[in-house]
Amino acid sequence: LNDDQNSDSDSSRLSESTVSSSDSEYSRQSFTSDSSSKPSSPASASPPKIITFDELMAAARNLTNLTLAHEIAVNANFCIKQEDLPQNSFAGTVKQIVHKAFWDHLESELNEDPPEYEHAIKLFEEIKEILLSFLTPGANRIRNQICEVLDTDLIRQQAEHNAVDIHGLANYIINTMGKLCAPVRDNDIKQLKATDNIVELLRQIFRVLDLMKMDMANYTIQNLRPYLQRNLVDYERTKFQEILDETPSALDLTTEWIKESIEDELSSVSDESSSPSGADSSSKPIISPTLVLNNGYLKLLQWDYRKTLPETLITDEVRLQELREKLNQLKIIACVCLITNNMVGAATVDVPDFADQLKRISVPLLEGMNKKNFDLKEALHAIGVQVCSKVNRSLTERGLPTLNVEMQSNLMGQIAHIVEENNPISSLIDKRIQFFMRSLLALPGFQKRMPAVPGGLSVIQTEMELVGSQYASIVNFNKQVYGPFYASILRKLLFPEAAVGKAETEAPTN
Repeated sequence: LNDDQNSDSDSSRLSESTVSSSDSEYSRQSFTSDSSSKPSSPASASPPKIITFDELMAAARNLTNLTLAHEIAVNANFCIKQEDLPQNSFAGTVKQIVHKAFWDHLESELNEDPPEYEHAIKLFEEIKEILLSFLTPGANRIRNQICEVLDTDLIRQQAEHNAVDIHGLANYIINTMGKLCAPVRDNDIKQLKATDNIVELLRQIFRVLDLMKMDMANYTIQNLRPYLQRNLVDYERTKFQEILDETPSALDLTTEWIKESIEDELSSVSDESSSPSGADSSSKPIISPTLVLNNGYLKLLQWDYRKTLPETLITDEVRLQELREKLNQLKIIACVCLITNNMVGAATVDVPDFADQLKRISVPLLEGMNKKNFDLKEALHAIGVQVCSKVNRSLTERGLPTLNVEMQSNLMGQIAHIVEENNPISSLIDKRIQFFMRSLLALPGFQKRMPAVPGGLSVIQTEMELVGSQYASIVNFNKQVYGPFYASILRKLLFPEAAVGKAETEAPTN
């Protein structure tokens, strides 16, 4: 974390030097203008060079810093957690055996006559360094005290004369930890004071010190978050430029992603031009860079996440994948409600909030859709059974005849077929979800309201607006950070001619 903070402070000085160039200036930048002279904008094309190992490692460190900073700033719940290896796993078993061997060896040394203190002294030296790492720069008094009490040379001299007060040193360490730890660790400190066996005590001291290091890291993250949120656009853009300087191929996947979006748009324009009412096919189609970029973002909602994302979207991969999975769940719920309404809507027309009741049935059965062992066909069968039961119960309560076996079988069959490829109901709902998301991206940045939800999606309107808001937030921030990089790529792909300065274009960051 100290290394990361140093690199953060270096980048912050660079960010402060460029803070006068606001994001709006980047968004107004024309695709036909040269952005290479602007700070934190994509570097101009340069001849290929051989990448050394040191340069590759430098790029990896920059990517790590960029990813970590992004996660801290956008994820309010981000923190470092202690994860123990499963005891029945190979790694967990090896760790347990090695640790037990170490502490057993230490115990045998301390039980010798006279005791052998060399390994214990090394542990005290390590504990001293950890305690010192918790101190702020101005805590000179306690720093001097720690160095004086845990003076390795003095302890070694005492060991030579068999005069080491090992329990006294351990008690001092525990008391010092009690002064430095967070309140949440007070109970751990009490348990340390109640431990008599010196080897077990040292072992537990290191366990609590690990927890304190985690607490300190999370405290640092908490304090760093407001600064990163204020400076994240400049910071990420600068860090990515450093990655690009070290690794010129760092935009290859992004270029391919934008190229595919352009090809889709050209295909769409060609289809429109071939129609009788289309424009003159001899004229060269004009494609909006903003539309190209938005269509690329829409692809992320149907992305196969076994493939690598474009480099400029790696930091949001987990969030985008979660949104895709949530939309898949919402699509199935909307399909179930639409199928049920089409088949038995007349029988349930007088039942208030019947669609919401179907949603409450479906949501629990679709939990964990993203897991590999999730059986969607089985879940749809269970949903079909529950829907038929709900409809029959509603009909019985009103004294109406229930669904016959044939109708129930037909209803359950249509729900089960949602999972099939090219299912008409599933395709219809998917197109309407895509239309809603496309409309959301087309709204001006200053416009806060949501677009109208297409028909058939009213039962999931609240959830769609929440997902849409999260999605738009990711997209808009990504445009702010990487807009100049996208501009450079789009300029080369859409306007390769020398006379591009005459063309009027839209800025992708607008």
